[in-house]
Amino acid sequence: MRQRKWKPKVKQLNEDAPEREPRAIEPEKARARTMQRAAKLLAAKPRSVEELRERLLEKEWTNAEVVESVLEKLKEYGYLNDERFAFGYASFQVRQKPVGRQRLQRALSLKKVDRETADEAIKLVFEETPEEDLIDRAIEKRVRLRGRPETRAATKSLMEHLLRQGFSYEMVMKKVRAASAAEIDEEPAE
Repeated sequence: MRQRKWKPKVKQLNEDAPEREPRAIEPEKARARTMQRAAKLLAAKPRSVEELRERLLEKEWTNAEVVESVLEKLKEYGYLNDERFAFGYASFQVRQKPVGRQRLQRALSLKKVDRETADEAIKLVFEETPEEDLIDRAIEKRVRLRGRPETRAATKSLMEHLLRQGFSYEMVMKKVRAASAAEIDEEPAE
């Protein structure tokens, strides 16, 4: 077997190489490329306005002015709408897995949706599916997978699980106590 005679060039991170300036690109061409990239990113998955802005500004051939004009055009076409995105994302999360208000709030803030928009979307989602029903579904699923909590440690584990799912402490305590009382009532009398 023959050996390679050439070695690939290794780019050193610490090397004092002259920094390349971004290539100058015509504003109209930059706008077209930015629009294509925006369409490609939105085709992959829905995004909030801020999330898309951040992704578009990653490229060196664009600038804030071009990105803003593209975002305005996309809003005009109806492809970008934070209210619709927040509601769709929150309702999808609730349908997939029972989660609470706090978890949805955290997820939407990670998606860079402003707080007022997120609160409104969460309110609409919980009007469709009450949080009480979601926590009941979460408890049923946990009991189906792990059995009823019989020890204090198992009960604590259930409570921590529900808190991680974003349900409020008061609601978790109420439901876990109700489940424990139902468990005591179900035991046969000796």
